Amino acid sequence: MAEYLLYFNQQWVGDHPEEWYRPRGPLAMAVVREAEAAGVHVFSGGLEEEDGPVYSADPTGGEVLVTDGPYVETKEFLGGFMIVDVPDDETAKHWAAKIAEACGWPHEVRRFKGRPGATS
Repeated sequence: MAEYLLYFNQQWVGDHPEEWYRPRGPLAMAVVREAEAAGVHVFSGGLEEEDGPVYSADPTGGEVLVTDGPYVETKEFLGGFMIVDVPDDETAKHWAAKIAEACGWPHEVRRFKGRPGATS
């Protein structure tokens, strides 16, 4: 088994009227519940868009400097993600397709590197 990150950048969501978004939450939660029932769900969540805190920790100046705001000014930022623990790339793509369809916007799939000392 390997852990995969299924995620989207907020900018991939697009501009839609409020009524377009309303049914998306329950659809996405249904996929999360399905992944939980299948025993592959590790964690999932959406990130605060504008009102949530953002901090940066920068160790490059000799001591770690923690500041408010993102480290790099960027136009893209992570909107939400789900981590699944599945046997292979095909299964990870299966879950990415399900959550992308439920949300209505693209998702990317990345496999985590193996943990040092892990036996599988």
